[in-house]
Amino acid sequence: QVQLVESGGGSAQAGGSLRLSCAVSGYTYSSGCMGWFRQRGKEREWVAAIDSDGSTSYADSVKGRFTISKDNAKNTLYLQMNSLKPEDSALYYCAAGPERCDDYYGIAYWGKGTLIIVSS
Repeated sequence: QVQLVESGGGSAQAGGSLRLSCAVSGYTYSSGCMGWFRQRGKEREWVAAIDSDGSTSYADSVKGRFTISKDNAKNTLYLQMNSLKPEDSALYYCAAGPERCDDYYGIAYWGKGTLIIVSS
């Protein structure tokens, strides 16, 4: 059974930093892709993805501010968020998929989410 458990959510001031973690179990972590999504309203939008070879990609809205990484030995996915803005406030989800982790419909597994609130 695949489980993705996010942690590290909370509050920050604009310009500050937070780091999210996602503990992964039951998933072939080293061979599939993983990503982060966020939801501020009805739509869940893609934030960042990392492939099995370590290549990364980012939504334009977070490029240069957020960094996705993974530790295969610890089975953990990370999202380092710097220069936070109020519009980054959202429920952040860890996600795993076989091939496409930059597309909602490519995701096979979801975490339950962790809330980020950025105040101005």
